[in-house]
Amino acid sequence: MSIIDIKNSVRNIPDYPKPGIQFKDITTAMRQPEIFKEIIDLLAAHFRERKIDYVVGIDARGFIFGGALAYKLGCGFVPVRKPGKLPADTIAEEYALEYGTDKLEIHKDALKAGDRVVIVDDLVAVGGTAGAAGNLVQKLGATIDSFAFVIELTELGGREKLQNTAEVYSLVRF
Repeated sequence: MSIIDIKNSVRNIPDYPKPGIQFKDITTAMRQPEIFKEIIDLLAAHFRERKIDYVVGIDARGFIFGGALAYKLGCGFVPVRKPGKLPADTIAEEYALEYGTDKLEIHKDALKAGDRVVIVDDLVAVGGTAGAAGNLVQKLGATIDSFAFVIELTELGGREKLQNTAEVYSLVRF
């Protein structure tokens, strides 16, 4: 397995969710055990020597990769969810979308000062969702070690938006 195998396993869906968008469907990579394992192994190898306390996974595919990465690193997992999905007291962060806004939430007691985290999602495009998750982590006093993504859409500038906060690590770039 290689980065090329991972990249080739991602399906492109034209005009989804709207005309002109070339959607990168990672579910085709996830359903292949050897590809999924390689993704997690490569992410874990990158972060293994760092002192990571928690992997923060972004709703929803960030849960899949983040949960597996937390297991592999032997650290905790913290979900960042869409509004109304977490049962205890939360804090929220609103962020801009192409048309309108959205919001993410995290439990108020999920992290504390001194915790080092990696924020994980399947894909970074413009960086709005990951940036909002990063703001939530920082509001709780934790430190962002890195942002980690399986896929990076380079032309949309997400890396540039996030790298002022922490390292940005991606496995494959389109």
